[in-house]
Amino acid sequence: MKTNFKNETLEEVLTKPESYVFENPISQYTPNEHLGIEKISLEDDFTRIDFVYIAPKQYINGGWIQIDAGCFIRPIGSEVRYKMVSTINIPIAPAKYYFKSKGQVHHFSLIFPALPKNVKQIDIIEKLAEGTFFNFFRVALQHNAPTLIRIINEN
Repeated sequence: MKTNFKNETLEEVLTKPESYVFENPISQYTPNEHLGIEKISLEDDFTRIDFVYIAPKQYINGGWIQIDAGCFIRPIGSEVRYKMVSTINIPIAPAKYYFKSKGQVHHFSLIFPALPKNVKQIDIIEKLAEGTFFNFFRVALQHNAPTLIRIINEN
């Protein structure tokens, strides 16, 4: 999928120097122990959120992941929704990314329209519904110490 930002391709926009980058942001609610936010980049033209996912050990080959096309971000205290415009390294449902093994690490990114630079917290919503969706609530846009995703050995 090619998306243009002010007559530039997504690839050109993503290679620009980053202006506001928040490493390892903390959220009040995280969907599960397998998914983490590595970095949030606030640019003039877009917002990029980089994730890491570790395939669960409960599935023979690690299972699969996908992202809902209706995914959006929302500043806390606002009803404005910034709808996802592109993805990197994760398919949009109904397509799926199938893991090859338990514990496999997979990095992916979601691209949204630019947020105002004064936003301090956001919600990242894959889908507001029952189920196992990638929803994060009250993600602080501030720098934090690195965190680890822990996989519990079920054997």
